Amino acid sequence: MRAICCGVFLCLLGFCGIAAAEQPQNVVSVHCGSLLDPETDTVAHDVFVVAEAGTVKQVLPASQAGEVPANATRVDAAQGFCLPGLIDVHDHLTSNPTDSGYESLGVSVPRQAVTGAKNARITLLAGFTTVRNVGAEGWSDVALRDGINAGEIPGPRLFVSGPPLGITGGHCDNNLLAPEFNYTEPGVADGPWAARRRVRETIKYGADVIKICASGGVLSKGDAAGAEQYTLEEMLAIAEEAHKLGRKVAAHAHGTQAIKDAINAGIDSIEHSSLIDDEGIALAKQHHTYLVFDIYNDTYILKEGAKVGMLPESIEKEKAIGKLQRANFRTAYLAGAPLAFGTDGGVYPHGDNAKQFATMVEFGAKPIDAIRMSTVNAADLLNLKGKAGVVKAGSFADLIAVESDPRVNVEQLQHVRFVMKNGMVYKNEWHPVVAFEGR
Repeated sequence: MRAICCGVFLCLLGFCGIAAAEQPQNVVSVHCGSLLDPETDTVAHDVFVVAEAGTVKQVLPASQAGEVPANATRVDAAQGFCLPGLIDVHDHLTSNPTDSGYESLGVSVPRQAVTGAKNARITLLAGFTTVRNVGAEGWSDVALRDGINAGEIPGPRLFVSGPPLGITGGHCDNNLLAPEFNYTEPGVADGPWAARRRVRETIKYGADVIKICASGGVLSKGDAAGAEQYTLEEMLAIAEEAHKLGRKVAAHAHGTQAIKDAINAGIDSIEHSSLIDDEGIALAKQHHTYLVFDIYNDTYILKEGAKVGMLPESIEKEKAIGKLQRANFRTAYLAGAPLAFGTDGGVYPHGDNAKQFATMVEFGAKPIDAIRMSTVNAADLLNLKGKAGVVKAGSFADLIAVESDPRVNVEQLQHVRFVMKNGMVYKNEWHPVVAFEGR
């Protein structure tokens, strides 16, 4: 009776058909009709992925199905085309598009944390089992990560930045209030030593990665997206301090010079990369600096931005920069620059992350390369090479499935039918997710 009541309660909360995120099952076997290896662009057919305690132990062909441990919980995804769980390296789970412009002033940090819990679940069920959250107020993303890790709420594996660092009045400051409010965002730091101190503080309160604003932005008030904000000297100090403390740095950078200075400073990834030039692309290749082009959200901003409260000046900035960003994505891709998949989720509705795959293909990428950006490349950026973005012995037991080969139709990734993270099945539209023994 207790189990039935718990099940009803979970349904009322909107968790019907989702395995509770408590502990990874001891042994799980997933039967896949096909399994894509993005590293090698090869497909194995009719295989069993065997996981134990959240880690893949072996991938067996059907001819060796007898080797699946007898005590394994058997999961049927045989109708599906399986691939590793997807990764989005640029997301904002604690915000929604409707929090744009002046509406953002009415959203408290506790409310953002609740919003994050909702969006984490939506994003996981969309097939993204790992997410890097780059920018959140009040360390709400740290709380979200810790809640997921504790098994209290379902969501992707999170790498979080806390409040982003930026200059006074810049993209990472709040310029919507009148001077008499005397408000400055907690991540603001001017000068190399102030920036170093802010790096230390952000790590003290739980950041996995440091996010900075090297240039102006689109959705901020009163700045030019292409204008450099942090100086090379400041970015050198930030990168040195972060790396010394074992953290990577992600730089919001639309502007041409800001991108090049960030790369020369040792920043690990360039977010947006909109106005990058040939020299910047060459530098990215030389330093193995990942470029992250969020080229889907241009479509959403121009179509829906005004409806959700984005500032008119922001929409005008997007009109000026969006086409250039997409053209530069094509140039960087054809040049062989390191590219990782990041979408700026929260600018558009969460759960639509996979719409960017089709946009990447539209602007020149082969489907398998777009998939690699969200698997092996993204994993490399997050220091998860061999652990995420692949399905093989020793990797995380993160697995998704769609109906057919996404290399033929990349839009399949917008319709994920099966999701497993850390050996826990959260979604299986072919077969209901049932309670595991012992619950």
